[in-house]
Amino acid sequence: LIDASEKNGVPVLRSPLKTTRLSSRLTNFLESRLAPTTAIHGVLVDIYGVGVLITGKSGVGKSETALELVKRGHRLVADDCVEIRQEDQDTLVGNAPELIEHLLEIRGLGIINVMTLFGAGAVRSNKRITIVMNLELWEQGKQYDRLGLEEETMKIIDTEITKLTIPVRPGRNLAVIIEVAAMNFRLKRMGLNAAEQFTNKLADVIEDGEQEE
Repeated sequence: LIDASEKNGVPVLRSPLKTTRLSSRLTNFLESRLAPTTAIHGVLVDIYGVGVLITGKSGVGKSETALELVKRGHRLVADDCVEIRQEDQDTLVGNAPELIEHLLEIRGLGIINVMTLFGAGAVRSNKRITIVMNLELWEQGKQYDRLGLEEETMKIIDTEITKLTIPVRPGRNLAVIIEVAAMNFRLKRMGLNAAEQFTNKLADVIEDGEQEE
C-alpha cells in the first residue's frame, strides 16, 4: 500500500485514533484550511463572548477603542488587518496575520504588544465574527438610528453579518458604547429586544389615549 501510494503521489495517514474519529478530525481540519478567505481592514475583539469586528476609515479611532476595551477586560484578536475565513455558510472566523499577532498600533505611541503588557488573558488567536460595528465621523444633518429598530447587514464572502453604524464625535466613549452594543446584541439573540418593548408600550399608550378621547 505504501509503495503504491508513493508511486502515485497519494498521501497515507497512520493514526492510533479510530477511523471515525480520525475522519471527523481530518474533515474539520481540511474544511478550515480550504475555506474561502478574505482580509478586511479593521479590529476584531472578543467582547463578552461576542466577536465584534470594528471597521471604519483610517484614523477614526479603531485601535484606540480596542485598547480601551482590552483595559476593560476584553480580548484582542486582530488589529489593522483581519484575516477571515468562511468555515460554514453562516460561520466567519477571524484571526490576525502571524506578523502582527497580539500587536496594536496607537498613533503617537507606536506599536505595543498587548500580550506582554496585559497578559495572555488579553488576547486570543481567533474568534467567530457575529457583529460588525462601523465607526464613522458624525455628519451634521444625517439621520442615525435612535431606537435600534433598523437592522443593517454587511456581506462578507457569502455570509450576511449584522452591522451597526456608530457616529464618532468628541465626548462619546466609544469603548463603552461598543461594549453595551455587544451586550444588547446578546440579549436580542436571547429574545429580549428593548427597542421593540419600548415601541409596543408606546403603541399601547397611544391606543389607550385614543380610547379615552
